[in-house]
Amino acid sequence: MTTATQDGARTSGIAAGILGNRVETDRELLERPRSSPDFRGSVSVAPESLEAGVRERVVARCAPKAIGVGRRGLEVDRGRCIMCGWCREAAPEVFRIESRFAEPVKAKGELIVAQTPSVGPGTASASVDEIGERLRLKVNQVLGRSLAIREVDAGSCNGCEVEVTALSNPVYDVERFGVHFVASPRHADVLLVTGVSSRNLELALRRTYEATPEPKVVVAVGACACTGGIFGETYASGGGIAGVVPVDVFVPGCPPRPEAILYGVLLAVDRVRPKA
Repeated sequence: MTTATQDGARTSGIAAGILGNRVETDRELLERPRSSPDFRGSVSVAPESLEAGVRERVVARCAPKAIGVGRRGLEVDRGRCIMCGWCREAAPEVFRIESRFAEPVKAKGELIVAQTPSVGPGTASASVDEIGERLRLKVNQVLGRSLAIREVDAGSCNGCEVEVTALSNPVYDVERFGVHFVASPRHADVLLVTGVSSRNLELALRRTYEATPEPKVVVAVGACACTGGIFGETYASGGGIAGVVPVDVFVPGCPPRPEAILYGVLLAVDRVRPKA
């Protein structure tokens, strides 16, 4: 057998192995839960109190400065939280890590949660299919056509981009809900922005925003876009994108999973109006 024939046979064998592998093409895989129960989605604060010394140590050790003390007691800024889990290790009787994603909000102040008992299942427990169906109905009602999204990286680690990209894979497949991504902001209804808004990308973000036709709807995806996350505001980063462009919806998480991003888009559609 010649070398060319051997190479051809080897290639055919690899192709047959991939295409004929039932595990790779089984629809059952798409019907399984899309996230692990061990996924770190959000931090909740129990109503128990901490001794002053322990409380001060927890606040001081929180790297992104997501934990603080306010009028309502201990507070967690979900827009800053990177889900490292250190607070739970330090005070497990107070801090709980839940697999439910932290819900996106329309106002930055709503990202801060105080000492509250654990809540029951809600939007954060909904599946991508449930959220997607609500989104499809809303898009049809508001626009009467598909929703166009332009994704903008304003200086991220690419963790959020991985989750945004997942929205278009065969598992999530958001195009079935009337949502698709476009290559130009001039064709977009919504800007989906990730990253801290680094100083070098402020101008690019601002010009992208200006190039988007009215009405302009912006969704900040991830802790970095919401508040600067672990990086905060420095000589190199702007501490979130709100200092550069107006933000309509904040999606906390580090990174937020696809369901959370999709729910953030659902909130954004409330502010979208048909173009003239």
